[in-house]
Amino acid sequence: MPRLSEVIAALDALWPPASAEDWDAVGTVCGDPDQEVSRVLFAVDPVQEIVDEAVKLGADLLVTHHPLYLRGTTTVAASNFKGRVVHTLIKNDIALHVAHTNADRADPGVSDALAGALDLRVVRPLVPDPSDADGRRGLGRVCELDHPLTVREFAARAAERLPATAQGIRVGGDPEALVRTVAVSGGSGDSLFADVRAAGVDAFLTADLRHHPASEARAHSPLALLDAAHWATEWPWCELAAAQLDEISDRHGWDLRVHVSKTVTDPWNSHSPSPGAPN
Repeated sequence: MPRLSEVIAALDALWPPASAEDWDAVGTVCGDPDQEVSRVLFAVDPVQEIVDEAVKLGADLLVTHHPLYLRGTTTVAASNFKGRVVHTLIKNDIALHVAHTNADRADPGVSDALAGALDLRVVRPLVPDPSDADGRRGLGRVCELDHPLTVREFAARAAERLPATAQGIRVGGDPEALVRTVAVSGGSGDSLFADVRAAGVDAFLTADLRHHPASEARAHSPLALLDAAHWATEWPWCELAAAQLDEISDRHGWDLRVHVSKTVTDPWNSHSPSPGAPN
């Protein structure tokens, strides 16, 4: 069995920590570099129910997309929920490793996995990484559909292909307009509207779209907006990342058992539609 340090080195090669945003907190949160790793669990959020799942599974390593401590802390006391997460991990000899914006920028990365889940052909990054001479890394992806769909049909595809959440897919724009090209960005994407407009796509699928940026984007152009749940747009990356680690394990003869959590950790768990609201 490989040591944790060997597995982390392989993950850092996939998603180099140096490529993360300056404000981000990626890398290993807890874990003994010399401990052996036989079972790995991938998930979006490092919350207690995911950690409990890792304990039940007998995992030695939990890899999440979202950081546990994004802004730092002065305590890991078990009197708060993040402290309880750390205590549970350490008591059960489970390491926690985070790949966040470094996984967003990677090739393949979070938005490639999102595009794959929607059956889209990736053309290029939406915001290319200037350090990548091949032009494959960066934030978001510009994609093409295999054949045109109406906005309504494309939204239905997204609702069917992405993990089910209480929110589903919110849509802004003419439901009968044709979509041939799409920009996608896993996670919060309304900071990318200028790049989306510059790409000249027909639709933009992302998460966490706020009222004012979305309203202004629709006023600028007939761009269709599809707003999915944040968790749902990033969960496909877990399957991609697990497959990548599986391949590495096979190549090195590690015989790792790699799992993906299907626990829905989107914070919204119910939805009451307004009577008479447009569908």
